Amino acid sequence: MGGHHGFFTGPTSVQANAQAGLPFAEVPEELRSRIEEVLRHEPEHPEPVVAFSHHDWDRRPFGLRTFLAPHAGGLLMALLLVVVEAGLLHLGPLLTQIGIDQGVMPRDRGVLVTVALAYVGAVGLSTVASWLRTRFTGRLGERLVYELRLRVFSHFQRQSLDFFTGEKSGVLMTRMTSDIEALTTLMQEGLVNFAVQAMTLIVITVYLVILDPTLAVVCLLTVIPVNVVLTLWFRRVSLIGYLRVRDRIADVLANLSESLAGIRVIAAFNRRDHDVARHQRVIDDHLEANLYTGRAQALFGPGTESIGIATQAVVLLVGGRMALRGEVTIGELTAFLLFLTSFFAPVQTLVQLYNQYQQGSAAVVKLRDLLATEPTVVERADAVDLPPTRGDIHLDSVTFGYDPDHLVLREVDLHLSAGEVLAVVGPTGAGKSTIAKLIIRFHDPTFGHVTIDGHDLREVSIDSLRRQLGVVPQEPFLFNGTIRDNVAFARPTATREEVWEACRAVGLQGLVDRMPDGIDTPIHERGASLSAGERQLVALARAFLARPRVLVLDEATSNLDLLSESVIERALDSVLEGRTGPPHRPQAGHRHAGRPDRRSRRRPDRRARNPR
Repeated sequence: MGGHHGFFTGPTSVQANAQAGLPFAEVPEELRSRIEEVLRHEPEHPEPVVAFSHHDWDRRPFGLRTFLAPHAGGLLMALLLVVVEAGLLHLGPLLTQIGIDQGVMPRDRGVLVTVALAYVGAVGLSTVASWLRTRFTGRLGERLVYELRLRVFSHFQRQSLDFFTGEKSGVLMTRMTSDIEALTTLMQEGLVNFAVQAMTLIVITVYLVILDPTLAVVCLLTVIPVNVVLTLWFRRVSLIGYLRVRDRIADVLANLSESLAGIRVIAAFNRRDHDVARHQRVIDDHLEANLYTGRAQALFGPGTESIGIATQAVVLLVGGRMALRGEVTIGELTAFLLFLTSFFAPVQTLVQLYNQYQQGSAAVVKLRDLLATEPTVVERADAVDLPPTRGDIHLDSVTFGYDPDHLVLREVDLHLSAGEVLAVVGPTGAGKSTIAKLIIRFHDPTFGHVTIDGHDLREVSIDSLRRQLGVVPQEPFLFNGTIRDNVAFARPTATREEVWEACRAVGLQGLVDRMPDGIDTPIHERGASLSAGERQLVALARAFLARPRVLVLDEATSNLDLLSESVIERALDSVLEGRTGPPHRPQAGHRHAGRPDRRSRRRPDRRARNPR
């Protein structure tokens, strides 16, 4: 695979053309020989390695302060550039005052030329500072968003299965999309603009005090009290509104995700009109939440604008009388009014940014709650790697329930010797899949212990355990990609020949031969282009390729017809060769149990005591 800095994921154009048999068009001989050399010796470009741990991660409460703290140096540099930019950009009114009082009034052209050149120089330098600031903060913002996306996604991967069964997929999608987008806007635009406008406000205030302290006090006393009251009111009202908006967005995405996943059932039962009506109710709630925040903005924005206009009128009245008495010059009053006009521009921008800040704050609350969720299955910091296992499994007085008030298993004792095939049978809800999940350590028992070769699963690292286990679920999940991609998912380093061998071992060769591109044939999302039996065979090939010491079949043939089931059961002969395996399908278990022990490692199936 060609690549550059980890971003290119396909062959280079030279390789692609060569593979397609395209001739070299008007390429000099020397360059052609160099290209052929690249084709022969181009190095491999491995996938980037991402650090991930089941026990070591940032457990500090998520917030803007803790999130931005590691980048304090970069933020201070950005703030310095903002100070330089704001100081240079707002020299205009001060230079105007000098030009009027020392150039226009005394008719001194030299002063006017000097002031004009200084004005041009200040604007040019502020433009350079603005360019540096934009470039620097843009890269910093992208880096922050990158880290946040990776942190949230890694947190999802670290969670136990009960986390995903207890949350709607649409809500989780909202955390990864809408909430992070709100924070992205805040960090890439809001924080930078806030720094620019706040620093502009400070610089202008300093200029106002330098020009005339009396007028500056009049201005600030008119502006600050009313703005503080309005801001405190808007902060309380808008935070409630934006939290409600984030919840309603999550409901919309959850409803959409569920409808798309169940579209066949909706169509089969002719419930499309009902589904549309249900979605309308959800987006009605979203609309009402947005209208609530809109009403608050409609009061806050015009209110602060009116304060600005009133303040300018007061300053014009007071300053005009001072000019008539000779207490200020015409140039000073003009500069003061120009500064005052510039003063309210950042105030209005800060009002809009506060609205953006409230949206980001609501997203921070949601992400803080998400990142504070601890997985129920946690790897110990001192966990050891599970050595290559023989597959001797023991459940010792295991009690477990998904709900503490409703136990599924009560004091179950079960022993599987290495190489044994055990069928766990029983009615729906008896705990068959629960036993499998405990062996895989998708859950930890409430009481008791699960051990493999005498090692308590709580004391071994999750990676070393899962590397030696294979799982074939009742409804196998296939990823968007080729058959080869899906089979090799369990062992990405497998060669093409090894993938082929796994396909042949489970009886997939006939399917692959019918495909136009063999094992490189793309399959639709979730394997929709394959039958249920074919998807199950791909899952079995995946398990075969992983070479697990313990194989768990979670009712792997329960939804198949007899022909598909017979194909899969023949494939099990290959997959279960020399492995410990608890299948949950009675037919599969009885078939193996009733057959003479051909490998001296299979034993008759047994039932767990008290499988409830």
